[in-house]
Amino acid sequence: MKRLGSVIAVVVLGLGGLTACGDESDTPASGPTAAKAGTKLATAEVAGLGKIVVDGNRRTVYVFDKDTAGKSNCEGDCLAKWPVVPAGDGDPQLDGIDASLVGTVTRSDGSKQLAIGGLPIYLFAQDTKAGEAKGQGVGGVWWVVGADGKKITTQPSGDGNSGY
Repeated sequence: MKRLGSVIAVVVLGLGGLTACGDESDTPASGPTAAKAGTKLATAEVAGLGKIVVDGNRRTVYVFDKDTAGKSNCEGDCLAKWPVVPAGDGDPQLDGIDASLVGTVTRSDGSKQLAIGGLPIYLFAQDTKAGEAKGQGVGGVWWVVGADGKKITTQPSGDGNSGY
């Protein structure tokens, strides 16, 4: 009976995780589900890029060269391709990232977005699974973030789908 309960719990948690993944990409800038999904940051190794920052779903995070410290300049259509990593409620959960590097910025709509080194961070809508870094170097202005909080401007080896 204990084993059946464990299996059911794993299935329920797995389905909940899939639902959260869908909500995050479908609700890029705001909403209660998106805010809760973006509260964790960790690091992962990506071939050709080294140790980078990822969100709670292990998706690569990026910075935008047109942003300035403390201010996002990605609005409107930009957000459809580059959803924000929302700050969520409370302090972010960090794994492998110096807490002194992580903060928030207030967006023009009043929502809070996570920032690293003062720069707002984003996901790339075409990165649909963990290990993808398809947004690296897009337009010469989008860059993955290293574990040290600095943007990485090298191109990944292969096609950007090398995985972790």
